[in-house]
Amino acid sequence: MEFRKIFDTIPEQFDKFRPRYSQELFDSLIAYAKIGPGKKVLEIGPGTGQATEPILNTGCDYNAIELGEHLYAKMKEKFGDRPNFNIVNDDFITHDFGTQKFDLIYSAATIQWIPEDIAFSKTYELLSPGGTLAMLLTKSEYKSTNPTLHDDIQKIYDTYFKPETPYPHRSFHYQNATNYGYVDFEERDFYGKREMTADEYVAFSGTHCDHMVIAEPYKTKFFEGLRAAVLAHGNKIVFNDTYVMYLTRKPEA
Repeated sequence: MEFRKIFDTIPEQFDKFRPRYSQELFDSLIAYAKIGPGKKVLEIGPGTGQATEPILNTGCDYNAIELGEHLYAKMKEKFGDRPNFNIVNDDFITHDFGTQKFDLIYSAATIQWIPEDIAFSKTYELLSPGGTLAMLLTKSEYKSTNPTLHDDIQKIYDTYFKPETPYPHRSFHYQNATNYGYVDFEERDFYGKREMTADEYVAFSGTHCDHMVIAEPYKTKFFEGLRAAVLAHGNKIVFNDTYVMYLTRKPEA
């Protein structure tokens, strides 16, 4: 299996435990890109819709392309009855969009899976003049809410975190969009908080691609260690989330 297809093996778990984004982020994006009825939007790799509904609710012509067949099916299950919802099950890298042009193209923790030259050159070609490219991701930390728990969990990582396949996409540089013709690159940050039980934290951790490929006997000991650490600290772990939105646009003709 290609590493980028691994999420397709856990659609229900992915849908339940992957973090959502703040309404403030979507309000900012919708205002910036002027999205509403009559505007055409493309979401790249929506997963199970963690960043879909607020855009769909604007009444825009929403389109998505999803690589995973099970994630695609989950999207159809959740949003298929919405008249402005359209999705195809295909690979953005090779898909032929024909003559389609979009006013907004966006991704939530997805575009880094695409080679930079394809990600930026293809989105640029697909955007109408003046169109927006938005790239969303979540950065999370829990050390400041419970330093001792952080240290205990780090010991588990040091001992048992041994993925068979390292995550290969940490070197994606979002700001490089300007090397492909984009202008007015900026970052906007928004904030949130999540609280989880030990079981919820283990389930959430199991949706990280590099955690899913830990080999036995380490995998079982790793997740058991995470559960025990959180249970020992009152069965609660609190994440401070930063929702990052990178914005850039194609110049007007």
